[in-house]
Amino acid sequence: MSEFDNAIPTAFDPFAEANVEDSGAGTKDYVHVRVQQRNGRKSLTTVQGLKKEYSYNKILKDLKKEFCCNGTVVQDPELGQVIQLQGDQRKNVSTFLVQAGIVKKENIKIHGF
Repeated sequence: MSEFDNAIPTAFDPFAEANVEDSGAGTKDYVHVRVQQRNGRKSLTTVQGLKKEYSYNKILKDLKKEFCCNGTVVQDPELGQVIQLQGDQRKNVSTFLVQAGIVKKENIKIHGF
């Protein structure tokens, strides 16, 4: 039985490689642009994951002027600051963030319908 004891690993961790701190997997910081359905035809667009160094209020002001919609910055305990805009503005917001140089195109995730 001693030859089998040596062949069977006792503590195998399948996620050991993912726990290494210097691995590059999952280090991208994505900006999530989502749409939420309200009552009837009304919808709400949320933007989360922007870097903390940016002024959310200035970005919101430019977004509101550009797309002629209302919006606000909401403080969420889990997600931090989240920008909310009225209407389905997913495509508009993603192109605005890329053109303004705030986020690269490959770091934007668009969610919804």
